[in-house]
Amino acid sequence: MDRPYKKKFTNLKEWIKIFSPADKLQFYPPQFIIRDPITSAVRKAFEEGFEVAVIVFNIKNLRELPEQLGEQGYIHFIQLLKIVFKEVISEELGKDEIISLHDYSSDGLTLLMKVNHDNHSVTEIDKKMKKILRLAEKKLYDLIPLARPLFETGYMFIEKRHYTIQEAILKANQHALSMAEKKVQSKYNEMLFLVSKIVSQKDIYLLSQPIIDIATGKVKAWEMLTRGPKGSILESPLHLFSVARQTGMLYELELIVFEKTLEQIHKTGCKQDIFINFTPITLGHERFIRDLRKMLAKHKNISPRQITLEITERDSIEGMENFLYNIKVLRIMGFRVAIDDTGAGYASLHSISEIMPDIIKIDRSVIQDIDKNSVKESMLKGMLIIAREAGSLVVAEGIENKEEASVLSRNKVDLAQGYYYARPDYLCRGLKLS
Repeated sequence: MDRPYKKKFTNLKEWIKIFSPADKLQFYPPQFIIRDPITSAVRKAFEEGFEVAVIVFNIKNLRELPEQLGEQGYIHFIQLLKIVFKEVISEELGKDEIISLHDYSSDGLTLLMKVNHDNHSVTEIDKKMKKILRLAEKKLYDLIPLARPLFETGYMFIEKRHYTIQEAILKANQHALSMAEKKVQSKYNEMLFLVSKIVSQKDIYLLSQPIIDIATGKVKAWEMLTRGPKGSILESPLHLFSVARQTGMLYELELIVFEKTLEQIHKTGCKQDIFINFTPITLGHERFIRDLRKMLAKHKNISPRQITLEITERDSIEGMENFLYNIKVLRIMGFRVAIDDTGAGYASLHSISEIMPDIIKIDRSVIQDIDKNSVKESMLKGMLIIAREAGSLVVAEGIENKEEASVLSRNKVDLAQGYYYARPDYLCRGLKLS
């Protein structure tokens, strides 16, 4: 009797033609991973201001699959594995986000993708990684019901400094693989040690970016931005928060950011409003309210009314029991609540109706080139209507030139921040605004 998967593979060449046209996602065999065009593509991404993430989809039980499927079935599985992941990745990621997908140095596949330089885009990577894996697993099961691959996933950002591009790609791949496998005596333990050391020694520093009142041109507030130890592999916030998340230390790290912020407010005597980023994981933690109260007790001169808790990665709040309860308690304490990245997806609009935030921050994707795009300006007007209905102030993020700023001014946007006004600096330091 023929096995079920055989009929599905009689036309494997046709599958390849359908799923991998020449202009789509490219595969590179192992020997080409550190040769051009990958190194050139990574270098170009850095030059354009992007980070590059290395994401590993590792098959934990790969060596058991030949016994499950037979030799020929295993060969078909390996061939279809690449095809299915190519199809799913092409559907889930923008063409400009993808650098390569290959099978280098692991029992599975490794994806290199561009990431916008955002201090808290770690959850977005997590979500995309998990969604790609979930969809790929379903397609593989539909095509080969006998196959039961067990995937492990991990990711790391390519370090821009200290190494050549080739060495940086290899090191990021090794770290991502270690995160996926969590092997004893592996790089995973090294990363865990580094983050544990940073947390125990509170070895981070903060910069701040001013938030400008568009009507007056004056600094209205500051957003706190986190950096890891200077000169280390974890100085970049993307590296730091990605490793903290994967090693289970995100909550501790974000509490240190809050503690350091209070210390800086006390030291500088800053009287303006302060925005601090928190992930929903931290905001919904059962100990969060208690831990904040303890820190505030040490700084009785600092009122919660001066602090805005900015919810990053807002589309991961669903199903979190304590999240909405904690938000209510925090508001009673005097904190204000902001939602970040509004306009980046439906989930942000859904979050507005659930949370009714005091402040809505409009994502850079809406603001970029808004002076040249009437549709984006219409989107901005729609968000302003939503904000008024919710009783929220609006902050436009990522303003980079005078033309973008002028669109915000004529639409009476409340507040704005971006390199056009000032780059991140130290809290309440005298800044010459553009």
